[in-house]
Amino acid sequence: MSNKKLKPTESELEILQILWDNGPSSVRLVNEKLNEVKDQGYTTTLKLMQIMNEKGLAIRDTGSRTHIYSANVSEDETKSRLLRTFIDSTFKGSASSLVMQALGNHNASKDELDEIKALIEKMENKK
Repeated sequence: MSNKKLKPTESELEILQILWDNGPSSVRLVNEKLNEVKDQGYTTTLKLMQIMNEKGLAIRDTGSRTHIYSANVSEDETKSRLLRTFIDSTFKGSASSLVMQALGNHNASKDELDEIKALIEKMENKK
């Protein structure tokens, strides 16, 4: 299976987000970042990152004593694929249902609403 088709688990996605934000990183750095939001042991992080390397989600550089991991999947492609899957499975493929649900359950600020309106205008002008 191509790494571009892999669906990362929730834990793998948390690690990928750290790798996307920080670039190539040691297990220790990733574990420290994870521990800012939840309690996770170093060995758990190490094992997850080893599995991610085996699955092709991450690349491990063993050139030095400290192994450095890098994301091996694009942030944009991964998020787009996960979002498409979510919309298809949860909202029967309807992006408008997703947007209506999100706006109905979230008090959008004026700035957020302005951004949404600008995006809609931009999309309408392309057609």
